[in-house]
Amino acid sequence: MTEIAPPVLPPTDPAPAAPPLWRRARADLHLAISFLTRLPLPPPAYAEGGLGRAMGAFAPVGAGIGAVAGLVFLAAHALLPPTMAALLAIAGALILTGALHEDGLADFADGMGARGGPDERIRAMRDSAVGVFGILTLVFALALRVAALAAAPSGPAGLAALVAAGALSRAAIPVLMQVLPPARGDGLGAGAGLPHAGIAALGLALALAIAALVLGAGAALAAAAAAAAAALIVRHLARSRLGGFTGDVLGATAALAETAALVAVILVWR
Repeated sequence: MTEIAPPVLPPTDPAPAAPPLWRRARADLHLAISFLTRLPLPPPAYAEGGLGRAMGAFAPVGAGIGAVAGLVFLAAHALLPPTMAALLAIAGALILTGALHEDGLADFADGMGARGGPDERIRAMRDSAVGVFGILTLVFALALRVAALAAAPSGPAGLAALVAAGALSRAAIPVLMQVLPPARGDGLGAGAGLPHAGIAALGLALALAIAALVLGAGAALAAAAAAAAAALIVRHLARSRLGGFTGDVLGATAALAETAALVAVILVWR
């Protein structure tokens, strides 16, 4: 019998090496900035679920957003009454972010005010028209931010408060995703990718470090506790009325956590 020689297989390419840590960190930071702001950056390289990994950079990006608003406040505080300076600073932050989280807060409030079960509430949140619950909640939250910032004892103090609140509020997003499931199978909440616990812990640690650096330990702890309380309230409402988180729930978490952190810092200073 004639022996059949085994087939000759073409050489296989070696598995691609993992990118260096610094390159991954840079890509995550790029994606986080592109998502959280309206800065005209080149489109980031994005893979399905990649935003979940980039959430480790949300805290420093949030601090940067707060720094931009704080610099506006610092400059305006030297020329204008505190309330006007606070209005300009908050407006600057809204322009920089495209009111991303505020849009989520308004939609979340409309969903909480809608009648019916989770499906009806989610349908109300996805409606492009903003209802009375959303408008009132948004106005009240923004008014609280302006009033708190206007009460800052100085321009540099307001800058520090905005940096800390920006970091803590964005760090709350991946933390909330650890304790709630997605409410539906589509949309940002499900498509972003669930950050693992290490990513959430990294973001929280960075936020706490930034807050302690700019505020001091006491005020940083007060701001963190207030942001955590706001996030817990959103978690309770989202679990009981929606069954989990959506993109609007995450936006509402960041908006309310930022507001609560600013109020807490001013209370400590006063």
